[in-house]
Amino acid sequence: VGKHKKEEIFKMKICFLMYPWERVTKGDSTLRMIHESVKRGHEVSMVTPERLSIRDSITMGNCEVFTKDQKVSSSVSSFQQNCEKTFKFLPLAEFDVVFMRANPPLDPFVLNFLDSIKEDVFVMNAVQGLREANNKIYTAAYYDPDQEFIPKTYVSKDVDYLQKIIEESDQEQMIMKPLDGYGGKGVIIIEKSASKNIKSLLDYYVNSSTKDGKSQYVILQEFIEGAEKGDVRVFMLHGEPIGALRRVPAKGDVRSNISAGGTTEKYKLSKEEIRICRKIGLKLVRDGLFFAGLDLIGSKLVEVNVLSPGAMTEFNRLNKTKIQEKIIDYLEKIVKARKAALAKNNEIDMNSITID
Repeated sequence: VGKHKKEEIFKMKICFLMYPWERVTKGDSTLRMIHESVKRGHEVSMVTPERLSIRDSITMGNCEVFTKDQKVSSSVSSFQQNCEKTFKFLPLAEFDVVFMRANPPLDPFVLNFLDSIKEDVFVMNAVQGLREANNKIYTAAYYDPDQEFIPKTYVSKDVDYLQKIIEESDQEQMIMKPLDGYGGKGVIIIEKSASKNIKSLLDYYVNSSTKDGKSQYVILQEFIEGAEKGDVRVFMLHGEPIGALRRVPAKGDVRSNISAGGTTEKYKLSKEEIRICRKIGLKLVRDGLFFAGLDLIGSKLVEVNVLSPGAMTEFNRLNKTKIQEKIIDYLEKIVKARKAALAKNNEIDMNSITID
């Protein structure tokens, strides 16, 4: 080193607010981001919603903390099996980043916990954004008067109204799905030719399909030409598309979700799709939704996933890359900018952040 001080390696403290470690599968996207973070030497923790608490007015988490300076295998599977972790009761406000990776439906009380730290910590995604976008109403209510990129969509729990929509539709088929579903659960095709069954089916979805017996909202959406061939999952980071793949349904199934048996293919976004993604991306960034998964069919936006967009592993395999590197690069850039702004007693300008 001589007279020159060796440059200090940048480290950040990051906590993944997620599902239990024992439920993490070998293809899990969150696992890839945790592995990348630990590999870079960051202080990495994970905590489940059940392990959040408040003590002396301080929001705490009974976190599983990945041991510092442990030997990290380049194999994600080996890392999952052999990584070293210890439980520690930690204040969430001491982290640089809290990364939400929960599956829908989101417990609203989790957001109340995050409310208490959102001024001190970069929460990915922002608390208010998660409130607005953690179910499918966010997409359904997206302002698009000319229906340029949002298909005709209806949300209700009024069975008679939903039946009328189906009867008056000029299409033979419509898609129906639960408002807070994920992974393709409950997604079906409604066919007008089966009119005798529609009322019964709507009544089941609205009034009988929940464990607590409460009625639930459902979504009716126009059937987009080409939907039978699958959809396109787009990874959005700070309003920019950073990768995409096609998800193809299993034979005899309308759902293209990988968890529902769908397969994946390499895909390159068209200029029109990139334009639409960037247009949607402007709203995502305004709402603090910095990492999201868009689902497109025929250049129409059918869903936005802001809690735990998956398929990262499949994208990596198809493109021989590691998209998690871009995501952790982005978080490092955000944390550095926040620390620099804090040192100057300024607020970070999120509009100045760019994706390399």
